[in-house]
Amino acid sequence: MAVTDGRVPHGAREITTGQANRVWHIDGPAPYVLKHYGDPARAANEAAALTLLAQHRAPAPRLLGADTAAQPPWTAQSAVHAEPVPADQILHELATPLNVVHHIPGAHAGRLAGARHHRTWRHYLHHRLDTYSTAAPDLTHLAAALRHELDTVAVDIKPRLLHHDLQPGHLVRPHHGTLLLLDWELAAFGDPLSDLARLAVRLDLPHPTSILHLTHQPTAESTRRIHLYWRIHHLADAALSTDPAVRQRARRHLS
Repeated sequence: MAVTDGRVPHGAREITTGQANRVWHIDGPAPYVLKHYGDPARAANEAAALTLLAQHRAPAPRLLGADTAAQPPWTAQSAVHAEPVPADQILHELATPLNVVHHIPGAHAGRLAGARHHRTWRHYLHHRLDTYSTAAPDLTHLAAALRHELDTVAVDIKPRLLHHDLQPGHLVRPHHGTLLLLDWELAAFGDPLSDLARLAVRLDLPHPTSILHLTHQPTAESTRRIHLYWRIHHLADAALSTDPAVRQRARRHLS
C-alpha cells in the first residue's frame, strides 16, 4: 500500500468517534485507517508512539505513513478488524497488554513528541498542575494542594511508556491475534500508576485502588501515588474537558 499525501480517497468510510479528530477506514487489497488531527502536536505524539511500539513489538496498530506538518496533519495506520472489549471485561483483559507497554523505558518524562520534554516525572506533573490552574483559576487552591502533596510523595521513578487515555473502546480483540490498544495520541513517559489512575477516572470508579492489582502490588506507597494521580486526572477533566458532564463529574469527585 502506498500512502502519499493523507487525502481521503473516494469510497472511504468515516469511523470518527472523538471530537478533535476525523478517522476513515479505507478498503482495498491492503486496507488501512487514515486519521486527521485537529492538533498537530497530537499527530506528532501518536506517530512517535506507534514507531516506538513497533520497535518493541507491543500491542498496537502499525504506522504506515504520517505527515504531522500537513494541513491537516495525518497518520495512516494498519486496519484492525476487531471488536472493543466490553467495559465490564476490560479489567480482566487489560493486564497483559499493559504490562508489555509499561516495560518500555523513556529517556525523559512527558509526551514523546510535539511537547516539552521534562527531566523528571515530578517536573512534568508540576507543569501539568500549572496548566490546569491557568485554564481554571477557580481551581487554583486545589492545584496548590495537589502540588504540595506531590512534593511529599516518592514519584521520582524511571519513566515508562504510558497509554494515558485508557478507556472502553481503546482495548480491542482482533478476529485473529492478540489484544491491541488503540489511540496513542496522548501517550507519555511517566509512572505506570498514572495509567491505572486515568482508567479509574474513565470508568468512574469510586476508589482507584480497586484496580491497583492489575500491574502493581498494593503497598502504602503505591496506594498513595495512585490516589494522587487519580485526583490530578480529575483536576485535568475539571479544568480542560470540553464535555460539561465530564467537568461536573470531576468537580464532584474533587469536592
